[in-house]
Amino acid sequence: MRKLMLIAIALLSLALAGAAGAKTVVVTITKNGYVPKAVSIAAGDAVQFTNGDTLAHQIVFKTTTGVACVPSPLVLQSTQSGTCTFQTAGKFAYSDPNVKGNTFRGTVTVSGAPPAETLTLAGKPLLLVYGGRVTLTGTLSNQKVGENVEVLATPCGQSAATKLTTVQTTTGGAFTALVQPLKNTAYTVKVKNTTSPTVAAKVRPRLRLRKPAAHRYSLRVFAAQSFAGKYATFQRYNGTLGRWIKVERVLLRANATGVAPTVISSVSFRSGIRPRLKVRVVLPQLQVGSCYRPGRSNVIRS
Repeated sequence: MRKLMLIAIALLSLALAGAAGAKTVVVTITKNGYVPKAVSIAAGDAVQFTNGDTLAHQIVFKTTTGVACVPSPLVLQSTQSGTCTFQTAGKFAYSDPNVKGNTFRGTVTVSGAPPAETLTLAGKPLLLVYGGRVTLTGTLSNQKVGENVEVLATPCGQSAATKLTTVQTTTGGAFTALVQPLKNTAYTVKVKNTTSPTVAAKVRPRLRLRKPAAHRYSLRVFAAQSFAGKYATFQRYNGTLGRWIKVERVLLRANATGVAPTVISSVSFRSGIRPRLKVRVVLPQLQVGSCYRPGRSNVIRS
């Protein structure tokens, strides 16, 4: 009766393993041989041998490359168990060398290694104004919950990535992280040895244009670097042509009111253009350099 119960438990374990995607299958040793005689697993999986016979049994594999068993040698007394892990694809035959005949012979068929884990990564928005935030989202292919996801950033001008934070995967292996790039920044995420593709966030300087008095304007530029000595372009909108027209260029100067990491560059200037026109200021690519995208201010009336 006890032997029959062991066989039933072994078969139930196999069924549950298949249903739950378990990494270990069970083979029971009985007086009539192995149950089941043949099993199929994936590389990296394991087979547990449980001795349900009253006699001791030994399990010897004909080929041992990629097979690691505990205990070794695999000699099991009655009711004892041992486990073999398979790292190499192939068909592995085994037997009990102390028993003659074909009764105690079995096979383990190992398929190729499972697909490597992958990480997806997306960001929104990927073009933003200085001070804005980017929401990074992605999924871990194994869909496990509670996996640690490292968020890495490589800001413009920096050669190596810096770890920003660690978030955990939720249902279906999904994760979310909120980041705030100070300049053009490349983001990746990492779980153990798996790294996602790169997502690049582009940042515009924040330009704030005001009109404190008639024909007088002030511009403040917010970024993580100074734009003192750079030229911004004051523009008016031409409704007839349907485009912006250059009025003049203005030279930005250093401003000491910024709070790190924010640096403010500013200028106050006078323009004689007629009132009630739409005006703005732009900071073109040539002036912002490679670590920012061109900036443009709010639109006001002259």
